[in-house]
Amino acid sequence: MANYKQYILVCGGTGCTSSGSNDIIDIFNEKLEKNNLNKDIQVVRTGCFGFCEQGPIVKVLPDNTFYVKVEEKDVEEIINEHVIKGRRVERLLYVEPEKNEKIEESPKMPFYKKQVRVALRNAGSINPEDINEYVANDGYIALAKALTEMSRDEVVKTVLDSGLRGRGGGGFPTGLKWNFAKKANGDIKYVICNADEGDPGAFMDRSVLEGDPHAVLEGMALAGYAIGASKGFIYIRAEYPLAVHRLEIAIKQAKELGFLGENIFGTDFSFDIEIRLGAGAFVCGEETALIHSIEGYRGEPTTKPPFPANSGLFNKPTLINNVETYANVAIIVLKGADWYRSFGTDKSPGTKVFALAGAINNVGLVEVPMGTTLSRSSYGNNFKRNCFCEIGGGIRNNGKFKAVQTGGPSGGCIPAAYLDTPIDFDNLMALGSMMGSGGMIVMDESTCMVDVSKFYLTFTVEESCGKCTPCRIGNVRLLETLEKITSGRGKPEDLEKLETLGKVIKDTSLCGLGQTAPNPILSTMHYFRNEYEAHVNERTCPAGACKNLIKFEIDPEKCVGCTACARVCPVEAIKGEIKKPHQIDQEKCIKCGACYATCRFGAITKS
Repeated sequence: MANYKQYILVCGGTGCTSSGSNDIIDIFNEKLEKNNLNKDIQVVRTGCFGFCEQGPIVKVLPDNTFYVKVEEKDVEEIINEHVIKGRRVERLLYVEPEKNEKIEESPKMPFYKKQVRVALRNAGSINPEDINEYVANDGYIALAKALTEMSRDEVVKTVLDSGLRGRGGGGFPTGLKWNFAKKANGDIKYVICNADEGDPGAFMDRSVLEGDPHAVLEGMALAGYAIGASKGFIYIRAEYPLAVHRLEIAIKQAKELGFLGENIFGTDFSFDIEIRLGAGAFVCGEETALIHSIEGYRGEPTTKPPFPANSGLFNKPTLINNVETYANVAIIVLKGADWYRSFGTDKSPGTKVFALAGAINNVGLVEVPMGTTLSRSSYGNNFKRNCFCEIGGGIRNNGKFKAVQTGGPSGGCIPAAYLDTPIDFDNLMALGSMMGSGGMIVMDESTCMVDVSKFYLTFTVEESCGKCTPCRIGNVRLLETLEKITSGRGKPEDLEKLETLGKVIKDTSLCGLGQTAPNPILSTMHYFRNEYEAHVNERTCPAGACKNLIKFEIDPEKCVGCTACARVCPVEAIKGEIKKPHQIDQEKCIKCGACYATCRFGAITKS
C-alpha cells in the first residue's frame, strides 16, 4: 500500500455487501480509471467496520474521513469533491443525534470512542483477501516468535497468565484448556475452531472471519504448536458463504507463504487446517455434537467425561475454542500476558466483542473492555450516556429503556435497575443471564417480556436434537404453557409450573442447550413477574405486544366518521355511517392494528 497517495476503504462485510458495497467498489474503480487516478489511489475492500446501522461505509485515507450510508450515485461526487478538490462531502458525514453535529472522523464518534479493539484490531482497516496486508500489521510474527523463541510450555503459560477466557459462552480459562490438551496422551491431536455461530442476532464470529481470517488461522497454529497437534479444523455453518470464501483464500495464501504446512519457519513443526461446513444446527455449537458432525455422524451431544481434551475428534485429544478466542491469541503471545491484563477485570481480563441490536439507534459490532457497564452513571432509563449506552446511541424514537437480553437463547434479560453492573462472565451469571457468544439485544417498553421468552423458547425447541427427555419434552411443555399465557388462556398455576419445570430442565438436561433453555423464562419471571401476572390474571399485555390480548376500540367522542379505518380493515370488522361514530366488531377483529395506524384523530385506542 506504500506506493499510493490515497486509499478508499469500502466495507466488504456481509451487511454492507447486501446493501450494494460491491457495486460501489466497482464504480469507484471505474471512475478512478476514467480520471487517470487509479495509479495514485487504491480502492480497498475491507471487512466489517462495525457500524452496521450506517452502512455502506466508505473511509478515505490519509485524512481519515468517514462517510456513511453511501450509495452508488454518491461515488462520482466523492471523487470530484474529495479526491480531486480536497473538499469533504458534508452530506455523507455522520451526524451525532443529540448534538445534531457532523463528525468527520470515526475515532471522534460516540460509537467508536469507548471501544478497544483487540480481536477486531484489523477488521475494517485491511483487505482480508490479501495476506500481505495482514503481515504488514504484525501478522504471523507471534507464530514465528513462538516457534523460534518459546517452548510449548511457555506458550501455554502465556495464554494461562493472560487470563483469557473462552469467548464462546462458557468462559472457561483458555490456558487451562490448552494445558489439559497438551498433557493428554495421544500420538495424534487436533485443534478445532468452533465457528458455528447460531444465536439469533449474533454476528461476531462471522465478522471476525470476514474481516481478519488470518488472525484466527495464526491463533489456531499457535494452539497446535502449544498442545502438539498437526491438524486443525474450522467448523463453520454453510450460511456464512462470504466467511467461508475468505477463509479458503486465507488458508491457500498461508500455505503458499509457508505459514501453514510442513516445517513452518524452518522448524520441525507442521500444521494444516481444513474447513468443515455445518448445516446450521444450533446444537452443533456444543463441542461434543460438533465433533460428531465433523466425523460424519448426526450432531448430538454426549455425556462428559471424557472431555474432548482427552478423547475428542476420532477419539484423539482435541482442543476446541471459538473464533473470537483464537483471534486474541496471536496478539497475546506478541505483546504478553500483562499487556492483555491491562484491559478488563481481574477475573475477566481483556476485551469482548458484542453484537448490539434491538431498539437502539446504533446497531452494530463493538469491542469493549470486560467490566464495561451499560451505564457507568445512572441517568434514569434513557440509555443514552456512557459505555454501551453511548455506543448504542440511545433508544429509537426517544423510547424508554426496559431491558437488555444477553447470551442469546441461553441467556436472560437484565432490567434497568442493573444498568450500572459491570458486564463480565461472573456478573452476568449472578444476574441470571450469561455472556454467551456476545449477542446483546436492547428492548424498549413496547417489548413484552413474556413474548420474548416465547420467542427464544420456540427457537430452542426447534433446534433441540431430541436426544434427552428433559429438553425434548420439557421445553415443549414450557412452550405450550407460554402460548397459553400469551393467548389469554393462562391460569395462576401455570406460573408455578413454568418455574418448577424450568429448574428441573436446567438440572437434568444432557448438554448446554437444554440446561440453559429455561434461562429467558426464569430471568424474566424474576425481574418482570408483574407482566406474567397481568397476562394471567387480567388477560392483558402491558406492552400491547401479544395479539390475542390486544383490544382496539373507537372513542365515539373523538370519531368524526371519516371511514378511513373501515376502508383499511382487511376483515370488514368496522361499521358505521359517514360523519357518524364507527364501531369495531370484536368478534371479527384480527388485531392487525391497521385501523390504529390509520386514524388521524386519535379516536382508536389500544388496550
